[in-house]
Amino acid sequence: MDNEKEINEVEVFRELLKNKQYTALREKALDMNEVDLAQILDQMEDEDMLKMFRLLPKDSAADVFVQLEQESQQYIITQLSEKEAGSIIDNLWADDATDLLEEMPANVVKKILSNAKPETRADINHLLQYPDDSAGSIMTTEFMDLKQNMTVRQALDRIREKGIDSETVNVLYVLDPKRLLLGIVSLRSLIMHDENDVIETFMEDDIISVKTNTDQEEVAQIFQKYDFMAVPVVDKENRMVGIITVDDVMDIMEQETTEDMDKMAAIIPNDKPYLKTSVFETWKKRIPWLMLMMISATFTGKIITSFEGALSRFIILTAYIPMLMDTGGNCGSQASTEVVRSLSIGQVHLSDFFKVVWKEMRVGLLCGVTLAGVNFLKCIFIDGVSVTIAAIICITIVCCVFFAKLIASILVMFVTRLHLDAAVVASPMLTTVIDAISLTIYFSISILLLGL
Repeated sequence: MDNEKEINEVEVFRELLKNKQYTALREKALDMNEVDLAQILDQMEDEDMLKMFRLLPKDSAADVFVQLEQESQQYIITQLSEKEAGSIIDNLWADDATDLLEEMPANVVKKILSNAKPETRADINHLLQYPDDSAGSIMTTEFMDLKQNMTVRQALDRIREKGIDSETVNVLYVLDPKRLLLGIVSLRSLIMHDENDVIETFMEDDIISVKTNTDQEEVAQIFQKYDFMAVPVVDKENRMVGIITVDDVMDIMEQETTEDMDKMAAIIPNDKPYLKTSVFETWKKRIPWLMLMMISATFTGKIITSFEGALSRFIILTAYIPMLMDTGGNCGSQASTEVVRSLSIGQVHLSDFFKVVWKEMRVGLLCGVTLAGVNFLKCIFIDGVSVTIAAIICITIVCCVFFAKLIASILVMFVTRLHLDAAVVASPMLTTVIDAISLTIYFSISILLLGL
């Protein structure tokens, strides 16, 4: 839904609420897609949003609820009665219910779960025991399983009977009595076979699955590599405990990308949307890194001060400091960003350390020579400086670009090997380090060539 249409729809709903035309409002809401309706609810004031939500039937309410922003979900669930909240939780998929309850106060969670069905409580408690950002924490336990000795007719009967409680029936999982994963059958394959064919004879037994403790980023890479719609999750004994569907993975990719962008911009990651984050919260996200970078930048000031004598004799050297620092920082950011991205999507692995470093060294040399050549012509014909000054600047550019790309690639790979987040060093920290190195190189070459 585009922004202009969404704004118009919000105004229509507000007018219907204001005039207490609840029947018309309910009918209009039920005619809409749950995603579009959730976007409208998110734009409304809290009280109006709650009124509209209460008008929805239970099954529709659960579908809309899962599409709401987290802040809206928490407001609604805390305003509903315990029985109403328990009903909503019962109608959510287990992974969505778990995500919601993880962000809520313990006393609220306790009240909601006390009114949920026993099987719902069991599923949620099962998911809550897994580490954050693991496959176990994002999976759903509602999936369709079959037995290997079932016929196609028996399998279809089971799907008709139990399929309504499964998040997807497009992929079916064949389990033995101990719930060990034996094979996979697609719904398409099932309906294409004769009704008397036995599942075991045509199921796929070359299974790709993930463990409950597999990192969610690795799960996303598996989906991307194999174009899966769902992937089974198994425990240490290869017993199937749940599935992860493609919609969960899309949420993960958005979350991880946003988190990396925040870190690369020196911002502490935050789950809230930008406009729903208060000024104070935004300040808290940004100020720690700004303080750290401001303090670290004092080192570059000390380097300049230590070469004050050389600068006083050749003032022209001062004019090129910003350009040299920016060039080195930009080159380092280019290299680090590309390596971080390649690592995150599985194009590069830690075993490729020397390949990555060797490539960035050659790229750095080529980029440095090219930039130096252009700058030499600029220095001579536009700036009108001496050949010696031009040579100092151009040699510095080659060295700065080369070392910036070398250091960036080494640092990102090294941090990743330590199981730390490479995005943290990809831009802000790296720029500060490269600025200091660029200045040191610049003044050292100046002293050497000018005999200072």
